[in-house]
Amino acid sequence: MISIDLIRRDPDTVRRSLSRRQEETDVVDEILALDEQRRTTIAAADTLRAERNEASKAIGALMKAGQGDQAEQQKEAVRQTGERLKELDETLRGLDERTSELMLNLPNVVSDEVPDGPDESGNLVIWEEGERSTYDFELKPHWELSESLGITDFERGAKVSGRMFYVLGDTGARLQRALVTYMIDLHRREHGYEERGVPFLVLKETMIGSSNLPKFADALYHDDDEDLWLIPTAEVPLTNLHRDEILDPGTLPIRYMAHTPCFRKERAAAGQQVRGLKRVHQFEKVEMYQFVEPEQSMETLDAIVQAAADVIRGLKLPFHLLQLCTGDISFPSAKSFDLEIYTPASDEWLEVSSCSNCTDFQSRRSNIRFRRETGGKTEFVHTLNGSGLAIPRVIIAILETYQQADGSVRVPDVLVPYMGGQEVLEPVR
Repeated sequence: MISIDLIRRDPDTVRRSLSRRQEETDVVDEILALDEQRRTTIAAADTLRAERNEASKAIGALMKAGQGDQAEQQKEAVRQTGERLKELDETLRGLDERTSELMLNLPNVVSDEVPDGPDESGNLVIWEEGERSTYDFELKPHWELSESLGITDFERGAKVSGRMFYVLGDTGARLQRALVTYMIDLHRREHGYEERGVPFLVLKETMIGSSNLPKFADALYHDDDEDLWLIPTAEVPLTNLHRDEILDPGTLPIRYMAHTPCFRKERAAAGQQVRGLKRVHQFEKVEMYQFVEPEQSMETLDAIVQAAADVIRGLKLPFHLLQLCTGDISFPSAKSFDLEIYTPASDEWLEVSSCSNCTDFQSRRSNIRFRRETGGKTEFVHTLNGSGLAIPRVIIAILETYQQADGSVRVPDVLVPYMGGQEVLEPVR
């Protein structure tokens, strides 16, 4: 959530950010008008309360003086004042609700370092790393390989849960578990993250705190009876682990990681673009998350990007780094990068990690603060997140990159120990 103080003090900065995001700027004027009306309403209510207090004292004095008739007149005036106060309180509630609605739907202020662009076409390739393999045979797409190797079973997945769900076979389940363990071990050993096991169902307040509600309600799965929401990413519960807390001096930075399923209502059109593992409603992901002091957040974003990149480097897959433009950056982010792996059979780049600096946007919504010294003033932390990595698209890249002419697929060297020494995935059908 953007600070209301920023909107009051520097509304042009907020307008400029909205304009760069290609969002309407009229909302700033509405928030300012509501804020002014709110302050006027509060002042009027305070005046009436003061008048009512004075009248109550006068009534007591009149009653002691035996002037009951005049006291009754004053009581009627106090009653009318009370009715007016109720009206003002109701007005104030309405103003607060509308202001909150607008503020919760207002995206974060984008950094000046973010390039302008209308959509993903405006994203910038910062660097590319790794050599693309060459082949002397016709490549198979991952959806053919995954079925022949016993990694996925989309027919039974659809039978159980419908379109865009899948079942992992024995080899697929082992490969996914190997990837997850490799990533978690790497992030713990090399990057200093502590693992957390988090709930996959969360409260509405948790979704609001992470910025998923109310903006993205249509993309989320919801249990109406219990009013619980399935998480679209571990970022959601990780954000809220310290909700409504003041972190002690010396606590920051905090580095968490979690492996969870992610549930999303993908709305891609039917056709080849959704074949296989590219777009699914449920998938596994390792998430990195940090709480840091404000002045450290941009440097931390670079570190998170490198941590995600290290996973890809270990797998020896070609990839590049994109800086997202204003038309493609996420709602809570001030600055974001995506890591995309090249898939040779599909001949496309697939996003496997999105890394974002959300500054104090999520911490304001979740009320997460810290003190630099004992007894010092409280400040909002900065929060950052990065996929480390999303599993299905990594599997796509491994299958298409490491495939061999006989239909088998070599296991990346770094995964061989996690696969019990298995070096090649052989066709089973």
